[in-house]
Amino acid sequence: MTLDQASIAKLAEHIENAELEVHDITKITDDYPEMDWDDAYAIQDEIRRRKQARGARVVGFKAGLTSFAKMKQMGVETPVFGFLMDYFTVADGGEVATSALIHPKVEPEIAFVLKHPLQGPGCHIGSVLAATDFIVPAIEVIDSRYRDFKFDLKSVIADNCSSTRFVIGASMTPLAGLDLRTLGVVLEKNGQPVAIGAGAAVLNHPATAVAELANHLGQRGECLPAGAVILSGGITEAVSVAAGDHVSLRIQSLGSTSLRFN
Repeated sequence: MTLDQASIAKLAEHIENAELEVHDITKITDDYPEMDWDDAYAIQDEIRRRKQARGARVVGFKAGLTSFAKMKQMGVETPVFGFLMDYFTVADGGEVATSALIHPKVEPEIAFVLKHPLQGPGCHIGSVLAATDFIVPAIEVIDSRYRDFKFDLKSVIADNCSSTRFVIGASMTPLAGLDLRTLGVVLEKNGQPVAIGAGAAVLNHPATAVAELANHLGQRGECLPAGAVILSGGITEAVSVAAGDHVSLRIQSLGSTSLRFN
């Protein structure tokens, strides 16, 4: 780490205020070019601590940059990870207030819900599949606090990987008999398909992202707890949304979910 605790606290407040007050900021590495990956996650951890101190609860975790093409583009070899708070949750078919967001986009994902805790190191696909209670279709709403969605990797990690809202479907599907790599995905906006993909777009198998998340947390003395919702990463490119848009997701064998922006 290169930043002291005072700088980490200052940057966490700066980024979280941008979320809570709904205004954009320039990427933090413009002013702190020397910060490293540990600094970025320390800032993210401080944002989580601030939210928990106000009574919000962590309900899950997420993986980002889970396509090999995107990782190559960003110059990294592993995904990035963030946390999900209770107030990020949207009811299936529910509404999201765009007045509380800066420039939202949506991504289709497969979400895992665990029946057993998962802890790295050494977690792999088999570990994830054995610990999974069921999977559900999920739409993640991302909303970078950085101006024009322009950031580098350290800045986006500090910003909790652009996390803001998510919705999961009501059909709880067990893993038995499913090949998550070949599940077809269709994301629609206002009744028109806007993105099509398959589960293999996430690291060749979505459970790989969950395993890497568990290993990441294990290095920090944390685990993925039973009951946690894990968003395994965007299957397609993110799609911009605005007030009045209705977004729905259908995943083969898993059912559907949707939300509306007002």
